[in-house]
Amino acid sequence: MNTAADHTPIRILLVDDHTLFRRGLSALLSRDPGLQIVGDAADAGEAQRRAQQLNPDVILLDNHLPGVNGVDALPALREAAPGARILMLTISEDGEDLATALRGGASGYLLKTMEGEALARAIHRAMAGEAVVADEMTGKLVEVFRQAATPPAAVVDAAVPAAGALSPRETDILRGISRGDSNKVIARDLGIAETTVKIHVQHILRKLGVSSRVQVAVIAVERGLV
Repeated sequence: MNTAADHTPIRILLVDDHTLFRRGLSALLSRDPGLQIVGDAADAGEAQRRAQQLNPDVILLDNHLPGVNGVDALPALREAAPGARILMLTISEDGEDLATALRGGASGYLLKTMEGEALARAIHRAMAGEAVVADEMTGKLVEVFRQAATPPAAVVDAAVPAAGALSPRETDILRGISRGDSNKVIARDLGIAETTVKIHVQHILRKLGVSSRVQVAVIAVERGLV
């Protein structure tokens, strides 16, 4: 099994019912020497068999599969490959799908609209133990936290370190991040330049000791800022 300490490629199983998408995604991810596509599957049953045979490090799982949806297949896949990190890769921006996936043990929830390089980075981050959720889903993730008596472990397990104090402007931007707003939207709402927002976001990440906007949203919820 791949670990952060070695340099062997991350072994990936692709699960999607569209053959052309699987082939395209395989070609795209294979450009990264740190990633290796070891197999693919078109439905949940085949995915379970392939996961058991291949013991991948990461399973990229579409939600809309024939017969059994991806989120419903999570328990069987976790049993078939207990050490694998399962990342949903879907077109669905539905908050219920997000909540179900995270509560079902998914290590992340990504959208098919993301760029290939961003997907590769997300896979590496997931292998480093980070929960990876598409920026567009951050606001819905916050709603999951608000509504759940126990927030999804996949997100909470990313430890929240002691953080330095944020300025009033940084706190405003933190709230925007927690709504799932882009830098452009935050800039418009606050009447400042987008480049200024980008600099503030970098300062926020450094002060909070985290690496992603999702982790920022987690901290905002835990501090009662949103």
